[in-house]
Amino acid sequence: MPRRLKLYIAGVVATGAVALVATTLWIRVDAAIGTGFFDLFGDYAPLVGILFWILTTMVASALPVHMPRGAVFSVSVATLMAATILGGPTAGAWVGLLGPTEIREIRGRIPWYGTLANHGGAVIPAVAAGFVIHAIAGPAGSLGDPRAFAASLVGAIVFVAVNATLTAMLVAVRTGQSAVEMMRAEARGITTSVVGLAPLGWLMAQMYTVAWWASLLFALPLYTTRLAYHNFVEMREMFTQTITALAGAVDKRDPYTSKHSWRVKEIAGDIGRVMRLGDADLEALDWGGLLHDVGKIGVPDNVLLKQERLNREERMLMNAHPVLGAQIIAPVSRLSRELPIIRHHHEWYNGSGYPDRLIGDEIPLLARVLHVADAFEAMTAQRPYRMTPLTPEQALGELRKFAGVQFDPKVVDAFVKTDWVAGVSDPGGTAQPRPIPLITQHANRVASVASPPVTTVESS
Repeated sequence: MPRRLKLYIAGVVATGAVALVATTLWIRVDAAIGTGFFDLFGDYAPLVGILFWILTTMVASALPVHMPRGAVFSVSVATLMAATILGGPTAGAWVGLLGPTEIREIRGRIPWYGTLANHGGAVIPAVAAGFVIHAIAGPAGSLGDPRAFAASLVGAIVFVAVNATLTAMLVAVRTGQSAVEMMRAEARGITTSVVGLAPLGWLMAQMYTVAWWASLLFALPLYTTRLAYHNFVEMREMFTQTITALAGAVDKRDPYTSKHSWRVKEIAGDIGRVMRLGDADLEALDWGGLLHDVGKIGVPDNVLLKQERLNREERMLMNAHPVLGAQIIAPVSRLSRELPIIRHHHEWYNGSGYPDRLIGDEIPLLARVLHVADAFEAMTAQRPYRMTPLTPEQALGELRKFAGVQFDPKVVDAFVKTDWVAGVSDPGGTAQPRPIPLITQHANRVASVASPPVTTVESS
């Protein structure tokens, strides 16, 4: 286990333990959490109430939804908030400690340090939310008071925000991802938790004070909420798998480009992370990388698979694939962000690329990123026109040589910082864009694409 991860887990566990002990010793559990159990258990009713909410939270935590970037969404937020509303910070701390226990933990499928971090990461936000709720509504406030409802919403915001921050930091330390980007990526889940589950938790607390068993009636809306979110994640995963399969079908037409689109996607994503692009842009690079050559479906085999140098007519057919790809994808509204990537990933930084001869920043940023990724992958892989691939050092030298001409220098700088060229000698720093006369710029805009540019650096 990396030292940073050890220190983080130790910090979370220690903070959670201090919060649990401090609230248990100095803050009384509100009697409201024992409502309905006093006739049977007397003074032990609050303890029985806490046990009831621990068991309820365990059931709610049994089927978490795993997010694409490593975080977890669970409807147990509602039950945990209900316990905190009823019993205060101490009740919230104990329910947070024991309630989120998952079946995977019992079966030993989660490492012990992961279990400690998960439970410590639930105690801390539960205590924080409990203090916020009591600061606004007061420890003995009526649950029917509008202030109690407002306090519940604010408390839920605090709970979800603290919990999401701790989770994002844990995943970031473990995987090297940006914690901020993870927070942005999971914004939908955070919003769902606050908007949907917080009021549900308040309603469960209300029903509990009427009859403890009535709160169990909310099992159905909790399950349907979990099911809806699971279906959303599943549909997104199925969409990604469909795109991957389509990209694989395109690559398999040419034995030399097997897995090309996948590798381009990976390289482009790493460049995007170095450039600190947002999650939406990284997703667009993923899907755009997989689909950037989908237009080659319309390129005849005698051109696509030709091992000799293409003639002028054949080159024009090959150079049409970005436009064909954009036309194929255009009806899919979900891929609107990927369209510019697919259409413009062969534009040159100096305006001599295709299909639209865009110049510099006129080229969409994500298309510039993909262009570098595409070129590096093509240069370092075997092709029928070049059976001996370039070494990473040679390919990096080509990227540096044509930075400011074919490639965006800033994107090349970012690529140099990725693991794809880790340990490779960098032949030079940032190249400056070469000036182009204004008359040439105008000519490029009005000229037809009948005369394709001479390709010095390959990209597939």
